[in-house]
Amino acid sequence: MSIIFKVNKPLTLKSGTGVTLDRNGVVFTEKSFDGEDNADTTLSIGQAVGTTDSVVFQSVTLTDGDSLNVGNITFSDGKISGDVRFLQDLSITENMFHTGSILVNGTITSGSGLFGSRTQTITHNTGSTIFGNIISQKQFFTGSLDVTGSILLNNYKIDEISNDTNLTESINTLVTENVAKTFLATIKPDRDYLRKSFVHTGSFVNSATSSFNAITASAPTSLGSTTENDFMFFINGMLVENDALTIEQKSLTNLELRLDTDSLGYTISALDEIIGFGKFNN
Repeated sequence: MSIIFKVNKPLTLKSGTGVTLDRNGVVFTEKSFDGEDNADTTLSIGQAVGTTDSVVFQSVTLTDGDSLNVGNITFSDGKISGDVRFLQDLSITENMFHTGSILVNGTITSGSGLFGSRTQTITHNTGSTIFGNIISQKQFFTGSLDVTGSILLNNYKIDEISNDTNLTESINTLVTENVAKTFLATIKPDRDYLRKSFVHTGSFVNSATSSFNAITASAPTSLGSTTENDFMFFINGMLVENDALTIEQKSLTNLELRLDTDSLGYTISALDEIIGFGKFNN
C-alpha cells in the first residue's frame, strides 16, 4: 500500500526568460504540484553553469542599485568587479572602471583608455586627434612616424618628401638632403663665377697701355663670356669709362689694358696708379 501526502498550498512552477520546464519530456509553461503527482519534472536554463563551464550571457541590463553575481564577478550599473576573461572582441562605448585584472585575447575597441598611471592615446575613426591642449605645448615622437596621407603645416599642404634629383615634383613636395646637394652641385660653376671679384694693380707699358699679371675668369657655358664690362679700372682713383678702354688676354699671365687716350683727353705715365677690379680668375 502507498501513502500519498497532499499539501494544502501547492508548489507552482512557471517558466521564464532563459528557463524551460518539462514533465516527463512534455514542455509546459506553468503547473502546480500538491504532492499527488509523482512525475519527473525538469528545469533547464539552456547551458551548463558549473564553476569550470563557459557561461554565455545575452543582454544584461542593470539599473542604479541593482547588481548581479556570477561566480567571483559582480555586475552592477556601470561597473564590473572581479577577474574578467574575454575570449572574443571587447567593444567599450562608454567609460569603464575596473579594479581587478582583465585578460583580453581579442580586440579592445574604445574611445579612450586609462591603464594604471599611463594614458593611452586613441586615434578615432572620425574627426580630429589633437595633441596637447594649447598651441604652445610641444609634442615629441621618440620612434618612427609613418604618415600615409598628406601633412598640413601652417596651412600649407605637403604631399610627400621626394628624392627626385630632377626636381620634377609638385609644389607640395619637400626634397631630401641628397636632392639639395645634387642640385646645388649643378649650379656651382655659375655660382662660383658670379662670386669672383678680385683686385689687381697694373704696370706701365706706354702712355696708353697698362699690363696686369692676371687672367680673366672663364664664364660657364650657361652665362655670357667675360668682357671689359665685367671690370672697373681706376687711374689715380678716377673711374675710367668702359667705352674708352679695351682689354686683351695676351697670355696666361698677362692681361693688357688699352686706353683710348683721345676719348679720355689724357695719357698715363709710369707714376700713375692703375687699379683693376672685377672678374679676374684669382
